[in-house]
Amino acid sequence: MFPRVSRRAAPRAALSIVATVALASGPLAAPVAAAATDTAPARVYDPWLWQATIGQRPAGPASVVFYTSNTRYFESTGVLVGRDGAYRLIPLQVGEDHGLLSPDGRHYVRPHRGVLVDLTTGEELRTHRPGIRALAWSPDGRALLGTRDNDDAVITYGPDNQQLNDPAKPDDLLVVDPYGGVERVLPAGTFASHAVGAWSPDGSLVVVAGPTDPATERQRLTVTDAATGGVRWQRDLDERHLLAGRGAWSPDGARIALLAFDGCAGLACTLEEVAARSWRLEFLDAATGRPLGTTVPVGGWATELVGWRHGDAVLNRLSRETAFQERHASLVALTAGGSEQVLVTGPPGVSGIDVPADLLADAVFTGSAPRPSPWAAPLWLYPVVALPALLLAVLLIHALRRRRQRRASPG
Repeated sequence: MFPRVSRRAAPRAALSIVATVALASGPLAAPVAAAATDTAPARVYDPWLWQATIGQRPAGPASVVFYTSNTRYFESTGVLVGRDGAYRLIPLQVGEDHGLLSPDGRHYVRPHRGVLVDLTTGEELRTHRPGIRALAWSPDGRALLGTRDNDDAVITYGPDNQQLNDPAKPDDLLVVDPYGGVERVLPAGTFASHAVGAWSPDGSLVVVAGPTDPATERQRLTVTDAATGGVRWQRDLDERHLLAGRGAWSPDGARIALLAFDGCAGLACTLEEVAARSWRLEFLDAATGRPLGTTVPVGGWATELVGWRHGDAVLNRLSRETAFQERHASLVALTAGGSEQVLVTGPPGVSGIDVPADLLADAVFTGSAPRPSPWAAPLWLYPVVALPALLLAVLLIHALRRRRQRRASPG
């Protein structure tokens, strides 16, 4: 038997549930940082499975973007943390590389797809030709250094089974306007592919590295004029030295950083041997390419130098577990003396952390990092969740009416 409930109580209860859900999707969905332009979270967390995407509910400029498979897509997915602490998903296509945040954190480039994402509106704009992999944003955020794969997709053969084409062709190095699509080729020498690139602080020069032979991991390093492509200098690196990353050029313009390691080198190394390498930073004179002789040890598994903070190099670093589900990523600032400050840490399974260059330089990385809000779901989910409550209210009202009709009838 149903309890005694007034006719108006049930619909009021249902409306209360809907109002509560709607309120949770508003200002209370995520805590707001006291100074959004000057703070960034020191820790990031796995999002909820139902977390909204940037297209469904834009969260504005990013303070952090990280990548994890611990989402409803069960494969590598970008996760944006907004300046107010809101979490949003950046779904990636199968095999899609990690994208790049603009220096001000307002745009995100999808590699190979020719797509620029406006993080303020969530809109994806096709602004440049597909097939270009972005290597680095220019310091002013107006240009991208990128590379285009020119290899033939299919090998063709003649009637005598002779190969008619060369599928492995040198890649193009490009400077691309990510907003208007204008691109130009930089004739910086012949590379089988371009692995890493970085801009000088004033944007007048670029340094790029990559193998000249696809069968080897050894890189050639070239510094070239960003306007003309004229080569200033180049040198070949051994297999234990790599250009450190998109932030390899020091803020004073005097040094270019290399990542060097001791341990197994070459294509035949196992994952366990790669994880066991010991890493350090070394530096070249940016004007001549000569080694400067200074080294900075790096603890853990160094993957990329992403920028600088108060003169200290900031690197993405992984823990040494070989299972990616157990591996931790962190963003670490290294001083010249070898001491370190951990800026951002992530949960197990995170494969990379990115902070906009403007925020990385001066932001306060606060320990009171907000967790993702369980209420920040796609808007269509709220009526789906509220529907059972509404159906229950309708059934309850119907049952009450029938009960009163039975009481009012004679006999």
